[in-house]
Amino acid sequence: MVDVGTKPVTCRLARAHGMVRMAVATRQRILDRQFSKGDVLEVARLAGLMATKRTADLIPLCHPLPLDSATIGFFPEGDDQIVIQATVQATARTGVEMEALTAVSVAALTIYDMCKAVDRGMVIGQVRLEEKSGGASGHFERSP
Repeated sequence: MVDVGTKPVTCRLARAHGMVRMAVATRQRILDRQFSKGDVLEVARLAGLMATKRTADLIPLCHPLPLDSATIGFFPEGDDQIVIQATVQATARTGVEMEALTAVSVAALTIYDMCKAVDRGMVIGQVRLEEKSGGASGHFERSP
């Protein structure tokens, strides 16, 4: 692991996005909460939140961080997609980009898992960092 012991403690924020593309009927069933396994988006939100807290267990050289907050939102887009957004904050010596990216990835995988019985053609994609702030590298925001 990189030694961050001499870095100053600052407020860190990261925001990541991803998407799951699926059949129109699958997305409608998700939005109508018509899956026997339960509310797909609520289960995916909880899975993503749990993942933020386990990131250091999943990514070998990632520092374990005390998180101040984590939120996950789902946004229907077009007629066949759900966009996932995670925002993570911590007051720490290193950033929370990996926590935000892990949250999005696990939330997307959970959507896939809960819906695969009716739609094996789903595609997870475009998982990316949208914004980060805090620390010596300054503020980053992806251009539209």
